[in-house]
Amino acid sequence: MSSSSRHRATKIVATLGGASSDADMLRALFDAGTDVFRLNFSHGTQAEQGERIRLIRAMEEETRRATCILADLQGPKHRIGVVVDGTVLTAGQTIRFDQSETPGDATRIGLPHPDIFAALQLGARLLIDDGRLMVKVTSISDDSFDAEVMVGGPVSSRKGVNLPDLVLDSKPLTEKDIADLEYALSQGVDWVALSFVQRARDIIDAKALIGDRAALIAKIEKPSALAELADIVSASDGVMVARGDLGVELPPEEVPGWQKQIIAECRLVGKPVVVATQMLESMISSPTPTRAEASDVAGAVFDGADSVMLSAESAIGDYPLASVEMMARIVCAAEAHIAAHPEDGPPRLPTEPSLYHAVALASVSLAETVEAGLIMAFSTSGNTAVRIARERPVTRIVVLSPFLSVRRKLSVLWGVETLPSTVTGDFEAAIDEASSLVKARELASRGAHVVTVAGMPFGIAGTTNSLRVITL
Repeated sequence: MSSSSRHRATKIVATLGGASSDADMLRALFDAGTDVFRLNFSHGTQAEQGERIRLIRAMEEETRRATCILADLQGPKHRIGVVVDGTVLTAGQTIRFDQSETPGDATRIGLPHPDIFAALQLGARLLIDDGRLMVKVTSISDDSFDAEVMVGGPVSSRKGVNLPDLVLDSKPLTEKDIADLEYALSQGVDWVALSFVQRARDIIDAKALIGDRAALIAKIEKPSALAELADIVSASDGVMVARGDLGVELPPEEVPGWQKQIIAECRLVGKPVVVATQMLESMISSPTPTRAEASDVAGAVFDGADSVMLSAESAIGDYPLASVEMMARIVCAAEAHIAAHPEDGPPRLPTEPSLYHAVALASVSLAETVEAGLIMAFSTSGNTAVRIARERPVTRIVVLSPFLSVRRKLSVLWGVETLPSTVTGDFEAAIDEASSLVKARELASRGAHVVTVAGMPFGIAGTTNSLRVITL
């Protein structure tokens, strides 16, 4: 799929790793359809991530296309301590947990996390090793607690612990996260993803550190976040449905319903939403996905997600390029189905009683009525693009902005392509420049109607108030 001709509304996020970090592979992933490159700071060094950023920016310069980078922070991941080899827990037995660094065994295991001990409650569940083992707290003392093994099995050192029944009084950013955040921001990343968000306050605290240097995505992967979903969505710039840990802490059968609800909540307020984790999991080691995985990706498109994400498939898998190509094919097929059967796509949303939303809705209606080839929006902040994309129009959206940082951030947003605009004070000159760019990129043909959306006075943020139809 050529980067110059792809037309796909739902965006693709590809995670970079050992299988996808050289310049040739980055370019191949971009040409195959990658819109956003994700750097997972749970793995690799800052220097390794910095080299990936350097290569992406070099590619951006070469292709002259704004390219988006998402830095995903590790977050406060909890792990058990060291255990001796061959340790097996048996269902029904009692196991003690304490904060000792002494290697554990089948009778006691170290859990060096004071915030867990501070939040403990009788009956609380601890899920170990992505939920493969489960214990339930039966008694609590000052420096330890006992738990009954509900689901047993072998256990090895440093496995992760999930706590679906507890809200921990832990900071959303660890010392490692703060160091990684400052490094990522110094390298000019566009989005930062905050892991294990529990409450809206976590977002507010993180945004205080980030300021206006990047946009913030809240990863929804804990049941406690679902209780404050509306406030978290409101406080964030975007949301990720991180189904890996969410699927560990929630019963698996509840995850699809929550995914639909999170997507709907984000669309309602115009926040981009990414569906992530295990979307084409079998392609880590297989050149083709399962039919269920293809349905999963298509389902996110039918629900109205802005982006779908590859994790290990593109980071460490055997088929990173094939994974992006396959995801693009599934997305295109799903969008073609929606075009033929609109009732199967995301529903139209109520419009807020504001001038800006009214202009966005009118632009979509006008474009459909005159069968326009494009909706062309001029935006200094990107907000106009968000409002138009919220309506999920059948007409292609092109956003022109003088700011590279805005164009990069919009790469995660449904249906939006961006172009640079150098004219900031003269609307007629800006129209002429934009028309030339659109024709040069073959985004619309000569003679096509184009609905333009802009603000008057032209070039002033927050003034989107006018529509005009031009013919190329």
